[in-house]
Amino acid sequence: MQNDEPEAPAALDEATLAFAQRVFGHARAGRAAELAKLLGMGLPANLRNEKGDSLLMLACYHGHVEAARRLLEHGADPELANDRGQTPLAGAAFKGDADMARLLLEQGARVDGAGPDGKTALMIAAMFDRMEIVELLLASGADPAARDAGGLTAADAAQKMGALNTGARLAQPSQA
Repeated sequence: MQNDEPEAPAALDEATLAFAQRVFGHARAGRAAELAKLLGMGLPANLRNEKGDSLLMLACYHGHVEAARRLLEHGADPELANDRGQTPLAGAAFKGDADMARLLLEQGARVDGAGPDGKTALMIAAMFDRMEIVELLLASGADPAARDAGGLTAADAAQKMGALNTGARLAQPSQA
């Protein structure tokens, strides 16, 4: 069989890979100014790596609020999930980063957004006993009665993981 596509020169492939690694490194390290400059030059705000992690997901997961803000200002999608179905808000909930969660909610992240497994940010926060995030999400309208694909609520998930504080908080329907 004959391949009609010309092969790219090895140097171009190496240069492209090095550039991509640098860009994703900027997101992981929170280099907001560098990201803003590249975004201003046309870098796609929703660029994703081989795991489906967007620049925003990486900035959020690593706790870089200013980098996340710059990405959002340039059109990054706060709902863009990675290959495992995790959203930036779920990443912030897992890490316990209330400032990041606040920013994402202010910029349009759905408070009850969920991946294919049905886990919401509230469930993630509850599982890891992230009380500040639980309170923020509840105040933002998160549904404590929502169920994941396995039928568990946030309170169930907290109990299953031994997260005593969030489990107790969510077990009381009048307070949730």
